[in-house]
Amino acid sequence: MSGPTTLQVLRSLETGPRGLTEEEADARLARHGPNAPPVPRTASWRRRFVRGLRDPFTAVLFCLGIVSAGMAAWGTTCVITVLVAVSCALRATGEHRADRAMAALRDLVPTTATVVRRPAPDEREPSAPRERAAPAPRELPAEELVPGDIIRLAPGDVIPADAQVLTATGLSVDEAPLTGESSPTTKEPWTPTTGPGKGTDHLCFQGSSVTAGGGTAVVTATGRHTRFASTTHEASGVPSGERAARARAFDRSVHGISWTLVRFMLLTPPLVLVANAALRGRGLETLPFAVAVAVGLTPEMLPVVVTMCLARGAAHLARAHGVIVRRLPALHDLGAMDVLCVDKTGTLTQGRPVVDRSLDAAGRDAPEALDWAAVNAWWTLRLADPPTPDALDEAILTASEHYEGYEGIAALPFDPVRRLATAVVTRPGAGLGVHTLVVKGAVENVLELCTLPAEERTRLQALASHHAAKGLRVLAVATADRDRPARCRGTASHPTWSPADIHGLTLVGFVTFRDAPDPAAGPALRALADRGVTVKILTGDHPGTAARVRRDLALPPIAPDAVRTAEDIDAVPPTDVAALARLAHRTTVFAGCTPAHKARVVAALRAHGHTTGFLGDGVNDLPALHAADVGLAPHDAVPAAREAADVVLPRAGGLAAIDHAVTAGRSSGVNIATYLRITLSSNLGNVIAMLTAALLLPFLPMLPAQVLVQNLCFDAAQLAFAHERPVPAALSRPTTLRPRAFLRLITGFGVLNAVADLATFAVLALAAPGPTGTEDESLFHAGWFTENLLTQSLAMLLMRGAAYGTTAAGRRATPVTRAALALATAGILVPLSPLGPPLGMTPLPPTYYALLTLVLPLYCATVVQLRKKASVAHGSGGSGRGGPQ
Repeated sequence: MSGPTTLQVLRSLETGPRGLTEEEADARLARHGPNAPPVPRTASWRRRFVRGLRDPFTAVLFCLGIVSAGMAAWGTTCVITVLVAVSCALRATGEHRADRAMAALRDLVPTTATVVRRPAPDEREPSAPRERAAPAPRELPAEELVPGDIIRLAPGDVIPADAQVLTATGLSVDEAPLTGESSPTTKEPWTPTTGPGKGTDHLCFQGSSVTAGGGTAVVTATGRHTRFASTTHEASGVPSGERAARARAFDRSVHGISWTLVRFMLLTPPLVLVANAALRGRGLETLPFAVAVAVGLTPEMLPVVVTMCLARGAAHLARAHGVIVRRLPALHDLGAMDVLCVDKTGTLTQGRPVVDRSLDAAGRDAPEALDWAAVNAWWTLRLADPPTPDALDEAILTASEHYEGYEGIAALPFDPVRRLATAVVTRPGAGLGVHTLVVKGAVENVLELCTLPAEERTRLQALASHHAAKGLRVLAVATADRDRPARCRGTASHPTWSPADIHGLTLVGFVTFRDAPDPAAGPALRALADRGVTVKILTGDHPGTAARVRRDLALPPIAPDAVRTAEDIDAVPPTDVAALARLAHRTTVFAGCTPAHKARVVAALRAHGHTTGFLGDGVNDLPALHAADVGLAPHDAVPAAREAADVVLPRAGGLAAIDHAVTAGRSSGVNIATYLRITLSSNLGNVIAMLTAALLLPFLPMLPAQVLVQNLCFDAAQLAFAHERPVPAALSRPTTLRPRAFLRLITGFGVLNAVADLATFAVLALAAPGPTGTEDESLFHAGWFTENLLTQSLAMLLMRGAAYGTTAAGRRATPVTRAALALATAGILVPLSPLGPPLGMTPLPPTYYALLTLVLPLYCATVVQLRKKASVAHGSGGSGRGGPQ
């Protein structure tokens, strides 16, 4: 279909080639608003703090604190309030710092634009007719542009708004931030004969930039109505500050476990009350104990430990490697990531071409074509003096310096219509008055000007197509010796040449180009593969170009069926996510992708159970960045991509920094998983034991204050997990939590802890005076308090697994080792200290400690055996597919 003609566009915008008047522009500015890109609303620190209550455990703790306050249990209320406040404050502070770092990186699109405006009536002579007001170009802030304005474009300009081209002279625009295309796009005015099928070649979009040539254009859309703004809005749905939470890998794992435990916690108080009322005749006096039991099951420090682990990792990345983690849970998702999808242009490549080969007409390596191309590039640059050097010319002059000794006569710069550039030179050894035409350009255009048989021209075009299919860009180079044409005007030594003089050429050969790969990309991607992260390339380029980049990066070769195109994605129905996931599993490179294709592939991989990351740098990557579990963007990405990303890589060594970020994420993930494994199994064992003892004993097995102090000691000790360093072997595979397997694991260890607690009853019965050994309530409380803290300290050491080493390095005094020792010391000394009597505890007899030495070694041996079985079931050291359990 053909679009509206230029005249129709001007009429629809109520403007003309001479621009708007100032008063018209002011009226439109008031109606359409400023031409400002959508700025994401950043949540305040206070709002981030309140949003921290959405965490399930934090929310339950908050509710338990309200219940405790209602029962006047002020000690429990204060402790819970402090835990909730610390957790929310840590998370809000970390995310607020990341946003401040992003604000320092944020660069705005063009601040000024050259606009053609006519003076307002009060600025003209009263006698001057309105239609004859002389238009004048002026520099105006880009925010003041309105639909209907006429703007002038020159090399280096950033397009300030969506516009339709009116006039163009060799106009080329880089649209890579919007489309991902690595080569500039030639822009021409729309005409009725060439309009259909031209696509968007007559349109310029906000955020792209002029690389060569110049022209004028009429502004068709500004502000939130531009393609840039609509793409950003469609990708994000709502501004980033208010964006609805997505079910990321961290949410799916931790929240899956959390809500299972939350349900059990909510059932515990009614269960305790009903059981005590039915079997012991106790009433509401057991409510404080029931709340204490629920608090005892709660991993109170989970929000604090998780936030501290992630915040420490994020701070280390920012300080040591320049990586900005904008969303703290994204660090965990990086550690769990097992598939990374990457865009090609600007991420794996540097976005500039380099010479690949120089070939003669037979397809053999020959330097002559490159040398003549260098002569053409050098004298075209010197004599035509383009505003900005062509990227291909720069690549040619970098690869060859064999242009000395030639004298430039004239130059015809690159013509986007004829797709040629011509330099006229005199070469050493040539006769007087002999000029050499050196022509380079698109293969088909150069071959048309060569004297060749039809079959030879067909063969040469097939040869060029063969190299293009390998992902190379091909230029043809031809020459011709001429006497000074009689019809040429100018001086005898410097005549004037025209395109009509370019014919009868002799083909010298071809020069092929490839995208310059990022030197850090190859080692970075190989390192990720060694760490169990599968890398997939999603690009809008030709399949051969994408496959070529893999070869240039020295990545392992892939099977032919591992390269697919957008047509293969379109062949899968949108509703059949499983089929697309199976296709994505078998595919390494998806070529010819639109933004929607990239997002579909990423979403399908996530739906199939993979933790998926996406690395992109352009507006066209926004849908995929939002669809991924964790979005990554380089430092020099467009502002919208940086705003959408969860992790922003540094300017230098960006891809290499991914490996550091993955390591930090896995370290945090291992520490979080270990903390959860230990605290939940210990808490579950204590709750089972307390519920059982409450039904067997004539008194409560623990007073609410004792439960609170015990939890405080254990929680304080477990803060050490935020400072622990796993061994490198534990970080070799993705780390994530599988809720079902994890819950099975903690149930097994929890039952073991409950058995150890119940065995303590027998020890207390033997050590305590009286017929049954349960007459002294304070002695029983003290004995169980000590045993609980001793077994919990042993669990901190024994249930860490191989992730923290078992050799000499593992026997070092680590933060967790010191914390476990302090916890055991507190368990022994608190009943003996002046704190014992106020807490309802009395010193224990020596017989109790002697008998306890029989229970604890048996407990240790059983824990070690269970840990070994768990390691075998879930992978060595608790890592592997799915990560530590």
